[in-house]
Amino acid sequence: MNFANTGQMEITTLENFYRDTASLIPEGINKEIGHFNVFKIEDVLARQNKKVMPYNRRAYYKISVISGKNKAEYADKVIDIEHNALLFATPKIPYNYVPQDDDQHGFFCIFTDEFLIQSKSGVVLDDLPLFQPGGYPIFQLSAEEVDDITFIFRKMYKELSSDYAYKYDLIRNYILELIHYGQKLQPATTLYPSHTASARVSSLFIELLERQFPIESPQQKLNLRTAKDYADRLAVHVNHLNKVLKENTGKTTTDIITGRIVQEAKILLKQTDWNISEIAYSLGFEQVAHFSNFFRKQTSFAPLAFRS
Repeated sequence: MNFANTGQMEITTLENFYRDTASLIPEGINKEIGHFNVFKIEDVLARQNKKVMPYNRRAYYKISVISGKNKAEYADKVIDIEHNALLFATPKIPYNYVPQDDDQHGFFCIFTDEFLIQSKSGVVLDDLPLFQPGGYPIFQLSAEEVDDITFIFRKMYKELSSDYAYKYDLIRNYILELIHYGQKLQPATTLYPSHTASARVSSLFIELLERQFPIESPQQKLNLRTAKDYADRLAVHVNHLNKVLKENTGKTTTDIITGRIVQEAKILLKQTDWNISEIAYSLGFEQVAHFSNFFRKQTSFAPLAFRS
């Protein structure tokens, strides 16, 4: 199985994951396309001998059911988990969770899109609301919901060690069951967006914006920086784009672009050792001073002050 790194950024690859957790690769998985494994949280924390999972991007998808008091950091957001939660994570956005007490248990599974695509379900993970950037794919759960989800994880955990010839096909169905469970927890407005012309333009804009990220090396440069850049790519007038975005999001085109660049800047400052000049260049700023002024205006911090 190829565990090649996906870029120069601090990314937790599958190889890094198994090294850090001292976990074994499941027997027979090398015969499969893609990768899958499932774990008990308490077992992994015991092997790691630490309570904090690194805040970074992972080169795989992850679904977790967590019981215990935790603080989840997702992109540049912080979400308090009081008791139980279901968490969905995508390779596009860094995250971690920091346990706030010693009583931590639950399950999580990791998998690549290549593994799930073999299900022939037609599901494209990054098209699902659960894995869309800018959302909150963490759901507080009732005791009954925890039991439902834990039952699915226990079936995956048991099946992984079985000698059933089609166990990975069955596991793919369990993953889809977890995804659909999460989808049902999503607000209806998220699952069934409006299909008006303006909504379609807004959706295409957000999709185009997110395609510019993540920035994975200092040599990668943001191609689209201005409202006109996006309007030209979408073949609409910049005033029309601004109007529909204002109607659908309450924000101007420039506000949305600026917010996403600031979010990526925060991630790069915290999660890489790139110098400020490299970060400025990758985000489309020709001069460091312009980036520093931009970042200070948006956050009230100088880039180096935010990093420290």
